Amino acid sequence: MTAELVRGQNHPLPHTRLEIRVSAGAPVIAGATLTDDNGRVPGPEWVVHPGSPALPGIEVSRQAAADHRLAVDLGALPEAAHRVTVLLALPEGAGGPGRFGAVAAPFAAVTALDGTEVAGYTITGLDTESAVVALELYRRQGAWKMRAVGQGYAGGLVAMLADQGLDRAAELAATIHGAVARGMTRSVAAPPPRTAEGDCARHGASLTASAAPGDTAPPAGPPAGPTPTAGPAPTAGAPAEPVADGPISYAHPRRATAPPAPRDGAAAAPPAPPGHPAPQGPPGRPVAGDATGWSMDERLYNQVWGMFEDLARAIAAYRSAVDFAESRMDQELDRVLSDPRSRIGTAGDAARAAARAKCDELTDRAREALDRDLAQLIAESEVVEPALPVAYADWDNPVWHGYRVPGETPMALRLGDLHLPEQPGLRIPMLMRLPLERGLWVDSGRSGSEAAMATDDGELRRLAVDTAVLHAARLLAVHPPGQYAVHAVDPAGAAAASFAPLVDCGVLAAPPASGAQGVSSVLAHLTRRVELVRMAVGSGATDALPPDLDTADQLLIVNDFPHGFDDRAVTQLRYLADEGPAVGVHLLLIADREDASAFGPVLDPLWRSLLRLTPVPDDHLADPWVGHAWTYEPPRLPAGSGVLGKVLSQVVGARPHRWR
Repeated sequence: MTAELVRGQNHPLPHTRLEIRVSAGAPVIAGATLTDDNGRVPGPEWVVHPGSPALPGIEVSRQAAADHRLAVDLGALPEAAHRVTVLLALPEGAGGPGRFGAVAAPFAAVTALDGTEVAGYTITGLDTESAVVALELYRRQGAWKMRAVGQGYAGGLVAMLADQGLDRAAELAATIHGAVARGMTRSVAAPPPRTAEGDCARHGASLTASAAPGDTAPPAGPPAGPTPTAGPAPTAGAPAEPVADGPISYAHPRRATAPPAPRDGAAAAPPAPPGHPAPQGPPGRPVAGDATGWSMDERLYNQVWGMFEDLARAIAAYRSAVDFAESRMDQELDRVLSDPRSRIGTAGDAARAAARAKCDELTDRAREALDRDLAQLIAESEVVEPALPVAYADWDNPVWHGYRVPGETPMALRLGDLHLPEQPGLRIPMLMRLPLERGLWVDSGRSGSEAAMATDDGELRRLAVDTAVLHAARLLAVHPPGQYAVHAVDPAGAAAASFAPLVDCGVLAAPPASGAQGVSSVLAHLTRRVELVRMAVGSGATDALPPDLDTADQLLIVNDFPHGFDDRAVTQLRYLADEGPAVGVHLLLIADREDASAFGPVLDPLWRSLLRLTPVPDDHLADPWVGHAWTYEPPRLPAGSGVLGKVLSQVVGARPHRWR
């Protein structure tokens, strides 16, 4: 049973691996400090915040948001850390409320990894404070407990950090606010005002990496594109209102059909590049490319992002309205039952029937509004999906049959689809911005979704490798010839059939490495490349790189990790995951996290640094704004299709002579 704490109350923690969920009425900064046995924060390196979002055992979001999920592993904390203090603060200079007294009381809950709530605390009594210590997790006689604190600070982050004994608190507070300000320029703008033409009141959503992979984690994608403006995060607590009757407007509230204004000193951009006519069509009809951008690819990318945002807001409004209707019914039923005169008899029955009827009426009106929004998005999806370029298109899109190796890198590539349970048939492409800034992890384990639990272990591992091969093939196909070299590590040689498309076409730089020696050789080669390039870039001496050094980006596919990896190989892999993306070395890991449990918490930073994908549908991706659990659908080739072989053959054929 969940414990509802009051200020000062403590509660035992049954697990060391936890999640702290924060819900506020406005975007807040979430962070944490680690304190020693004297109750002091020794230095800035003991503070985890949006500018430095991860420390051993704890990870927070990189941006301000109305909802946060903090990943905590108490067993992985440094030995010297005796207390974890969870901090909340309002951003500065964002046009926000500026004080907690002007927003709904924040709520913090500690949950197990399966979502079971251990204890919750509503932080009340705040007024002029702009920062607050929400919770403490502390060690007592070898066991961990939590305490509801609720200590506010009118002096904001500076006063709160100084109160914990941190030197140069003002410098760190400025760093935190600066990181948040930079993040807000990339976040979703506030929803536009409701109009009488039929736009439903919705709530914005943005996907970030705020939760640990393996739990409910955020993806990157269409999700991760920049938007032109920033604004405070909308809240998900207000009930939806009925939508005015009238024709459906297919115009995205922030999608302009005209190209952006020319930059200073630059000529105006043409409406669209050759072969991509500007969007045209009768008013009120969806068209592909109905968004701002300097090219059709950019317009389509922004349109996919807008569709994702619209769906998130529409579903948030619907769920909020249903919750409001049910809450109202519960309140009315409580009033009926609290009066002994109306508990029984015809008066009580009539009151209960009236409460339920009102609930049904509000729910039906909310569903009507949602259906209008869904009809708009479905119609838009039906015209956008066929118009997508190869980088964004599904494998069954006819555009692949006319594939030609591109001459430049696109904005993003598709990793799969996202959908919500209210409308499973409406799939939003999941696009990841390029160049890659983090590695990918295809989870071959059975923990997670019902689809994974119902799949045989061997079949699930095969699907995981097949999925990874499709991701690698698309990455090669959307880049100019010779920009990527691909390496594969298959210690036991168990994935020969799945790797066959890459081997047969000659995509791989060498056959998949097997055995401990093969693993060691590949990792040593790529580690050396990362070290050399980092040193050359850091010293500004890139012309001094060895002439035999391959300057193309490198993709390393690792199957069945950690089998065949010793401690040295694990260390090298972690190094590649952390330092590789910045110098063009990228990791595509196929692994079951449970298989790596023998290494203990040493691999936790590795999992957190990678974007977790699955070979079967799974609802492990979440957005921090409204908390939707998005179902991820992995890419699939059409049955009997030979498109993969044709595409890879063209990729190899277009490579420079030295690659063949």
